[in-house]
Amino acid sequence: MTAKKTAVVICPGRGTYTKTELGYLKRHFKDAALMADFDTRRASAGQETLTALDGAATYSVSKHTRGDNASALIYASTLADFRALDGVEVVAVTGNSMGWYSALACAGALTAEAGFEVVNTMGTLMQERLIGGQLIYPFVDENWQPNPAHKAELLALVARIDAPGQRLALSIDLGGMLVLAGDEAGLKAFEAAVPVVQGRFPMRLANHAAFHTALQAPVAEAGRARLSPALFGQPDLPLIDGRGHIWWPGAVDTHKLWDYTLDHQVVQSYDFTKAITHAAREFAPDLFIITGPGTTLGGAVAQSLILADWRGMRSKTDFQNNQNAAPLLVSMGMDDQRRTVTKGD
Repeated sequence: MTAKKTAVVICPGRGTYTKTELGYLKRHFKDAALMADFDTRRASAGQETLTALDGAATYSVSKHTRGDNASALIYASTLADFRALDGVEVVAVTGNSMGWYSALACAGALTAEAGFEVVNTMGTLMQERLIGGQLIYPFVDENWQPNPAHKAELLALVARIDAPGQRLALSIDLGGMLVLAGDEAGLKAFEAAVPVVQGRFPMRLANHAAFHTALQAPVAEAGRARLSPALFGQPDLPLIDGRGHIWWPGAVDTHKLWDYTLDHQVVQSYDFTKAITHAAREFAPDLFIITGPGTTLGGAVAQSLILADWRGMRSKTDFQNNQNAAPLLVSMGMDDQRRTVTKGD
C-alpha cells in the first residue's frame, strides 16, 4: 500500500473570493445543515446570507469584497476545501492573515460554528470601522530572486514615513511582497516615494483596512469583548501562526491562543513568510496545499520557499522546474490540481 503524501495546509486571507469564485460554495460546500446554520446566523444579524451572496447573478466588488461579506465567504470556502481533502496526511495548518481564523477551525482549535462566529464577528468589526487601508509592493523582481537589501531599503522608507498624523507600517510579510498598511496620508507618501514596478505596483487593496497594525487596536478590543475564550480548544493538528510559532496539540494554553488571535494577530505585523519557512523546515511536507477560494496565494508561498532556500530553489525558474518534475504546491482553486488531493466534488 502506497503511503499517503504528507501536507501542510495553507488557508488564504482576504481578497481571494473574486469574480471567478462566484458559485464556489454551491460547487464545493457539501454540508447543507452547516450552511443553513451559517445563513441563519447571518440573517439573524441582519446580514445577507452566504447562499445569496455566493448565488448572486453577478459579482459586485462593492458587495463581495466588504469585510463582513468577504471574510465569511472565504472562511466557508476554505472549510469546504479542507473537508474535501482525501489521500493526504495533513501534518500542520497555517494561513495568511484572515486565514489564521480559518486555520484554527481546520486544525480543530475552533469548531466550524465557533470559527464562523470569530470570522463573521471580526470581519464585521473591520467593516464597521474601516480604519486605514492597505497596499502591496514587491521587493523581488519578476524572477522572484531574493533581494534582502531592497527589502531593507523599503522597510527603512516605511519607518521614515511613519509619524504622528501620517501612519504607515508593515502589515504582512508576504513572500516577495510587502503588504503595507496605514492611514491615507501614510499610504500616499509611500506611493509618491517609490517607482511603479511591473506595471501595477504599488497596488491599493479594495475594501481593506490597516490590518495587523496598531491602528486596529479598537477592533481588537471589541473582538475580545464579543468573543469568549471558551470558544477555543486544543487543536487536533499543529498550528503555525503569523510569527512562525507552532501551537502543538495537547500543549496549548487555550487562553493564550485566544489572546494571540484577538490581540497580537490583529495589531502587529503578520509574518506569512516565516510561517511558511517554519512549516517547511519543521514538517518537511511532500505537499503544500492551498485551499480555495482563489489562486492568488500560490506565488507568495513559492516566494517564501525560495527565500527559505527550500530544496535549493532560488528563483521562479527553479520553482517551476521543481513543480514540473515533482509538484510540491497544490492550489485547490484550480480544478486540475484540486483533483489530485480530493475524490472529486
